[in-house]
Amino acid sequence: MKKTIFNTAYQNDTANKVVVGLERISEAFKVLLWEHAKVVGLSPIQIQILLFIAHHKLDMCTVSYLAQEFNITKPTISDAVKALLKKELIQKKTVSTDSRSYAIALTPKGKTLLLQIEDFALPIKDQLEHIDQAEVKQLYHTITKLIHGLNKSGILSIQRNCHSCIFYEKKAKSHYCNFLKQPLENHEIRLDCPEYESKPTGTAS
Repeated sequence: MKKTIFNTAYQNDTANKVVVGLERISEAFKVLLWEHAKVVGLSPIQIQILLFIAHHKLDMCTVSYLAQEFNITKPTISDAVKALLKKELIQKKTVSTDSRSYAIALTPKGKTLLLQIEDFALPIKDQLEHIDQAEVKQLYHTITKLIHGLNKSGILSIQRNCHSCIFYEKKAKSHYCNFLKQPLENHEIRLDCPEYESKPTGTAS
């Protein structure tokens, strides 16, 4: 039998067990998202769009950017956006002189609904509160490196991780942010920094 990740005969491999563990956590995330989606009458991707546009710059809240952010097709995002517009949860905003180009922002109705859904992942955070914080910081450090690696390999198309930011610099064995003008501890590395600017193509990470 092939030595695949999900073959229980080969679960002694630590990397395999980590992948299986991440898959279980992903399932928990999806379950929580679906529970909230059913309550408010939205699809999971519609909720994710509302959460994203609520906390990111307007020029990032376009159909093209959202398609890359969630690794799904533009037509799928467009359908979700049309549904949210019909429900009057979002509104179109002009972001350029091209009348065909627009971004989306929450309406007052959308902001009210957001209060019902934005804490959907809180049960996962609650579990982390019961784990030694030194372990949580180490876990976070591992996750940031894993996400950066997945981005470099092309699996994750968009990443606003410090490691791929133009302001990030590795000094000896420590991290340094040239925007903040200060060193960063491992747990201070950001996964979604509002000041993020991508490095030019070909720049070493």
